[in-house]
Amino acid sequence: MTSRNWVYLFLTTLIVGAVTTGVVGFIVRWSEFQQLLSDFNLIEFFSILLWLMGVGLIFSILSQMGFFAYLTVHRFGLGIFKSASLWNAVQMILIAFVLFDLVYLRYDSFAENGESILPYVGLALLVLLAGLAVAFIKVKQTNKDAFIPALFFMVVVTTLEWVPVLRVNEHSWLYLMLFPLLVSNAYQLLVLHKLNQKSLVERKILEEKRKVQKKPSKA
Repeated sequence: MTSRNWVYLFLTTLIVGAVTTGVVGFIVRWSEFQQLLSDFNLIEFFSILLWLMGVGLIFSILSQMGFFAYLTVHRFGLGIFKSASLWNAVQMILIAFVLFDLVYLRYDSFAENGESILPYVGLALLVLLAGLAVAFIKVKQTNKDAFIPALFFMVVVTTLEWVPVLRVNEHSWLYLMLFPLLVSNAYQLLVLHKLNQKSLVERKILEEKRKVQKKPSKA
């Protein structure tokens, strides 16, 4: 990827994270925003909204760190296991393990006596369904070999990025962080191959220009 396209990916992902967090925060904290609007306290209203978008920038940076870390891990995995099918099998096992822990560990740590496990299962299903949706879109845009890596990234890497809030288990923050991570991760995953293709075209154009410049001019 060229530096220009990398900067484009970085900046647009920041915007995606900020806007998504602002929207989700507006929904999660609707009662608070509604009170501010009814009181015509627009200064505090926009102050909170800007603060939420600032938090979204942090979520976006965390998402980008996870994305580039996964690209590195993916290359290492292919190199270590020497086979894409074997590496895919390992990724599927890790996906199942993370989803199980997302339900069991949270339920074991935070559930009160008599509390149903269904809300904990539902949150894990939300992550899985989002991952499946993005993976299917990625396959349509590229090829079937992209399905498991895309699903792994959307489920495992998103969950790892989500850990700071999972450990606290504050309800509103769970969703306030989850949706921006999912959207930012999905955006990066779905736009990556387009930027790579664009970078290849730009490199070819640059190479052609250099060849033309190197040709000796006729006297």
